Amino acid sequence: MAGIATAGHLPAQRIYQGFNSGNMLMNYAAKNESDFRKEFEIMQSLPNSPGFFNAVRLYTNIQGYPKTPSEPLSAFQAAIDTNTSLLLGIWCSGTTNITFELDAMIRAIDTYGQKLADLVIAISVGSEDLYRTSEKGIEQEAGIGTYPANLTGFIKDTRERIKGTLLADKPIGHVDTWLSWMNTSNSEVTEAVDWIGVDIYPFFEKDPEVRKFIPGNLSNTIDNAVTLFDALYEVTLNASKGKPVWITETGWPYANNGKPWGQAKASVANQQTYWQEIGCSKLFGRVNTFWYTLRDGNPGSNITFAVVADNMDLGPRFDLACPAGSGAPATINCSKDKDSSSAG
Repeated sequence: MAGIATAGHLPAQRIYQGFNSGNMLMNYAAKNESDFRKEFEIMQSLPNSPGFFNAVRLYTNIQGYPKTPSEPLSAFQAAIDTNTSLLLGIWCSGTTNITFELDAMIRAIDTYGQKLADLVIAISVGSEDLYRTSEKGIEQEAGIGTYPANLTGFIKDTRERIKGTLLADKPIGHVDTWLSWMNTSNSEVTEAVDWIGVDIYPFFEKDPEVRKFIPGNLSNTIDNAVTLFDALYEVTLNASKGKPVWITETGWPYANNGKPWGQAKASVANQQTYWQEIGCSKLFGRVNTFWYTLRDGNPGSNITFAVVADNMDLGPRFDLACPAGSGAPATINCSKDKDSSSAG
């Protein structure tokens, strides 16, 4: 993969790897502190893990079904208890302001202080808001989004709100699809952020008009996943104006109980192939990466991506060990049939 971008705006040149985590369970119940704690503990103890997975990307600062509009997410205490790093998320779609999100974030930092601040990697203002307002997002019924001018206003609001707090030095970014970052009509958002988060899913790239940006106009099979990923990452780098690019979502589903997506097939075998060829060979230990996902948490989706079984205590669906020579970090939490040699 050409032009790997590291976390250049962070105070230390640490590379983070972890998973995404929403505030809801698959039964539409809100996650509580114990749910988050178990999730974080399992993430850190994954058998045959290529390095330490101890970072989580959140989508919101607000607790599910909150008692008050700005009740802080229960993940914060769980992160402190498990020493889990956090990419904070501010939900921006379907609203004219982010006051409750900012209130919840500041309440959390006022409550937990330096213990929480030390775990915060950065702040993401929004998640795929630009995609949802795009022609493609509307076609896919992706939901309500936010337009560039609103988003840049929210970014400004966030910068103002964290001034003088323990979060004042945290880099601020936005997460969106590669197509959104490539769209020059969104360039004011690129200008406004410190880093760019991109969500790349070769599985979903079935449309010929989208694949024209990809060499050879390849179909979205698992065999083409590496070529597709590389091309879409490169498009994002070229649109980034030199700012760090982080992989904030990527993965391959193990099941699809809905409509077909082009030539892509969901299976555990393909999920493992994608982990090895993209995660192991290109991302882990090299690019800030938040895999999608450890645990399924989108009850409205027929396509499921979780790396671990529905009963998380049963562990991963496949062997997470990276192939020798992949360049991934050394294997940890080794199972009995796997030695502790480096995958590199």
